[in-house]
Amino acid sequence: MNSQFEPLSSLLQQQQAQLDALLLLLRQELAALAARDIDSINSITIDKQNLLTEIQATDTNIAGSELLDIARTESWFKQQITQLEAALAACKQQNDVNKLTLEQSQLTLQRLKTELLSARGKSGLTYTSKGKPTVNNMGKGIKA
Repeated sequence: MNSQFEPLSSLLQQQQAQLDALLLLLRQELAALAARDIDSINSITIDKQNLLTEIQATDTNIAGSELLDIARTESWFKQQITQLEAALAACKQQNDVNKLTLEQSQLTLQRLKTELLSARGKSGLTYTSKGKPTVNNMGKGIKA
């Protein structure tokens, strides 16, 4: 690599480090989801948003580099881009795993809620206009 490309190479290395940090955060998020640790999930979400903003800023700097068009033909550049794409694919895959984990957790909680509602009042269990289960709390003493 030629020294003229050092600023661009530095930006690419910075973006690699940011994507590695994002992957680590996503793995921590999965552990927090499994442990149902709300405080950690909230903290990780804020950290992810900040990191994604940094990644976007770095990407904008790379796209605005005057050396980008020349560097695209260089083998070192192609190799770094391949590494960045692999890191990004790993982040997307981990994010999909986290999404599925969260969806399954929500379904489990919804089933638990339905079971609790039906156990609380089998005769008063009704459904809202959106199909969600609810318990009719009016009791038998109400006359129309």
